[in-house]
Amino acid sequence: MPSITVKNIPESLYKKLKQQAEAQHRSMNSEIIACLEQSVEPKRVSPDETLRQARTMRKKVKGSVSAEEIKDAIDQGRP
Repeated sequence: MPSITVKNIPESLYKKLKQQAEAQHRSMNSEIIACLEQSVEPKRVSPDETLRQARTMRKKVKGSVSAEEIKDAIDQGRP
């Protein structure tokens, strides 16, 4: 299995990682791997969650814009 060495880790970051590792009952190595996996691997969101988020955002939007209004705005060079 490949390995990696990380040098010059700021003391404050090291302390936070150590605290997080202890809270998760992991070694420092396992915690760093978990952090890397979380930041590198894509997060899968279920279709139901996507719909829930879309409905929540729709409720926050006041008014609506028709397809014709969007086309007119594009034709006028507006974003």
